[in-house]
Amino acid sequence: MTAQTPSTGGAAVRFAYWVPNVSGGLVISRIEQRTGWDVAYNQELARIAERSGFDYALSQIRFTAGYGADNQHEPMAFSQALLAATSRLKVIAALLPGPWNPAVAAKQVATISHIAGGRIAVNVVSGWFRGEFAAIGEHWLDHDERYRRSEEFIRALRGIWSEDSFSFRGDFYRFADYTMRPKPLGPAPEIFQGGSSRAARDMAARVSDWYFTNGNTPEGLAAQADDLRARAAEQGRSVRVGINAFAVVRDTEAEARAVVDDIVAQADGDAVRAFGHEAKNAGHASPEGKGNWADSTFADLVQYNDGFRSNLIGTPRQVAERIVALKRAGADLILLGFLHFQEEVEYFGRHVIPLVRELEAAAPLAVAAE
Repeated sequence: MTAQTPSTGGAAVRFAYWVPNVSGGLVISRIEQRTGWDVAYNQELARIAERSGFDYALSQIRFTAGYGADNQHEPMAFSQALLAATSRLKVIAALLPGPWNPAVAAKQVATISHIAGGRIAVNVVSGWFRGEFAAIGEHWLDHDERYRRSEEFIRALRGIWSEDSFSFRGDFYRFADYTMRPKPLGPAPEIFQGGSSRAARDMAARVSDWYFTNGNTPEGLAAQADDLRARAAEQGRSVRVGINAFAVVRDTEAEARAVVDDIVAQADGDAVRAFGHEAKNAGHASPEGKGNWADSTFADLVQYNDGFRSNLIGTPRQVAERIVALKRAGADLILLGFLHFQEEVEYFGRHVIPLVRELEAAAPLAVAAE
């Protein structure tokens, strides 16, 4: 059910967190991170997040070790453990076209939908790490071709979930009178995707429900969101927007800034540079050279989805105000990473989310006073 801003009736900003189903936490740093990647830790984290007002959890997809992530749990299977531990939280499972065939993915998601009362969504990841594809024997496509494949993947998922005798003839996937039953519980599972390139936004405008972008300023986010929504309107569609952010909330802004400084100071430089090399190659590979990470600095890459750029670093009041600024710029959802997940998710739910709701409720009064 869509959350509502108390006094206005408008949709309230939603909150999601990155599931640490990959070891090493959400920063490539040697700093202490009281975060576990095991099942028991993550099940308790999911219960805490659900109690704390989070709507979604996003499980990560990695196939090979590296960049501080030596261990990885497969996201579709792992998501079921989180769903079993909760009753309201929706889990977004990452899928990577290439390793996954849409028929297999559609069947997995439909089954999980019945097990968990419809609380499963998918994040279709087009792929950025060429070495990973080579390691598992998957063919590597050029940048825009990867998005073309992802678009066909999504069209196939939607067709399989909604039609009997589904037929599709694309360049990457083909189906002939395919009927899958049971279908997922309605409404259909939400489909998320990410990317900052022209191809990514155009694909989202045509086929996705949600568009994820890396961390950014309100001004940078507004430019992306406005462009996306204009393209979607041309298709007679609407697309919601989620933005990545790494939250460091402390009693004073100085304390919060000191934590970020310490994270960067203790960064695993070799791992950050190796990740940056691959990530920047992926970003520059788009025809316009503006994909994810194309302009990321060393500090941006320490939190590997530019999470520091969203500036959710400070006191609960400061962070709440910055979240509302991101909402005004076009964000419907804030996707969060933390240093010490269990304790910081609980703190965020107790001290930040209520302030966000207060500020949302007061927004009409603020506009009237201007």
